[in-house]
Amino acid sequence: MTVADELTPAVSDSAADAAGPEAESEEPIKQRKNGLYPGVSDELAENMKSGWADTELRDLEPIAQAAETAARRAALSARFPGERLVIPAGNLKTRSNDTEYAFRASVEYAYLTGNQTEDGVLVLEPTADGHKATIYLLPRSDRENGEFWLSGQGELWVGRRHSLTEAEKLYGIPASDVRELADLLREATGPVRVVRGYDAGIEAALTDKVTAERDAELRVFLSEARLVKDEFEIGELQKAVDSTVRGFEDVVRVLDRAEATSERYIEGTFFLRARVEGNDVGYGTIAAAGPHACTLHWVRNDGPVRSGDLLLLDAGVETHTYYTADVTRTLPVNGRFSEIQKKIYDAVYDAQEAGIEAVQPGGKYRDFHDAAQRVLTERLVAWGLVEGPVERVLELGLQRRWTLHGTGHMLGMDVHDCAAARVESYVDGTLEPGMVLTVEPGLYFQADDLTVPEEYRGIGVRIEDDILVTEDGNRNLSADLPRQSDEVESWMASLKGAES
Repeated sequence: MTVADELTPAVSDSAADAAGPEAESEEPIKQRKNGLYPGVSDELAENMKSGWADTELRDLEPIAQAAETAARRAALSARFPGERLVIPAGNLKTRSNDTEYAFRASVEYAYLTGNQTEDGVLVLEPTADGHKATIYLLPRSDRENGEFWLSGQGELWVGRRHSLTEAEKLYGIPASDVRELADLLREATGPVRVVRGYDAGIEAALTDKVTAERDAELRVFLSEARLVKDEFEIGELQKAVDSTVRGFEDVVRVLDRAEATSERYIEGTFFLRARVEGNDVGYGTIAAAGPHACTLHWVRNDGPVRSGDLLLLDAGVETHTYYTADVTRTLPVNGRFSEIQKKIYDAVYDAQEAGIEAVQPGGKYRDFHDAAQRVLTERLVAWGLVEGPVERVLELGLQRRWTLHGTGHMLGMDVHDCAAARVESYVDGTLEPGMVLTVEPGLYFQADDLTVPEEYRGIGVRIEDDILVTEDGNRNLSADLPRQSDEVESWMASLKGAES
């Protein structure tokens, strides 16, 4: 990367900075410590103000999901009549010194606007017949005060921001300067709710106007609103899954190179697909070879990849609109399952089949978990690893020594979507068409587990697919990735053959 900005305005242009819009232009430009230039001459400052072409974008079309985001805002308005609602995108977070983490807007904000830029805030102002929505954003970088070339977040450093006029066309929402928002919120009267945890400056401006209980109700509503996906969301999830399938194919083609390096070759291979076809990975890729497969969230990915071991790859591409896939396959590194590996794999496959079959509209959410756990428990009892009967084992949860986790979760803009929903609406709820969830049973025999025969130790298997609840059953969005053990072997062989 280049040397960071040599000179920066003394006042940050973040919405979290509550100093107000005038402060930026009034504060002198200060030199950054250890910068190579001593200052900006009046002549240079004047020169940089002029001679630039008009780059305003005038032929913009609304974003693809503009109709859906409008409907979502309407549902939010109907739920909280007469109240001011404040939903921030969040601010940049420092990674180290003057470098920041890649920004990802809050799910609540992106869900309601489609916008993904830092410091943005959606405000719904109550009116006589509902709410007026305004999206508060940073405008184009200021050329008068030099921000566009002197600030570390200026246009010449990190790229062009949309103008407020452009934003209005894209998102179908009136846009205003976010630097004015803190003062406006301080003066606001009447009931207010804010989504907390994303923008400290906005929260500080509302500190005497909000309550934790009321704000929690807003977050819960926005979480539950995402339980049932609309057609746009389902399409995005399918895109994410399709890219993920291609990412898994990429990995199989380079397993020999992973053997020569480490699990990180697998992680990097999948990441390339995610960045080329999407926004990012939806979560830290789990590329767990050998006994690492028994660690549920193995994201260090620094271990060896050996022929004869299994590779548990849990990965998902995130689309440009933030929807993520979440798929797991457990693959024999050399392309063939050993007898004991196949025995364990087939048990997990059978459990997943039972779980997927239980995903039905009108059924209980818990049904798929219970169905999969029963199959796994039956196998553990049959193998003599735990004393039956099966009902006793399930009642006491003894199978969990080897199954460890729940069998799935809701999926969407978060990999564990809708997490703030009420228990009665989620885990104790009923499945409806449009819900998307994972079904992912697993068996994990730790390398140091002396309660199982030695041949089991160090083997971990998980199979995970993304399942859409339909009007008459379900659809496996990730069905293009083989699951049965013999099909997995044939698929891997075909990819290797195509490579050679």
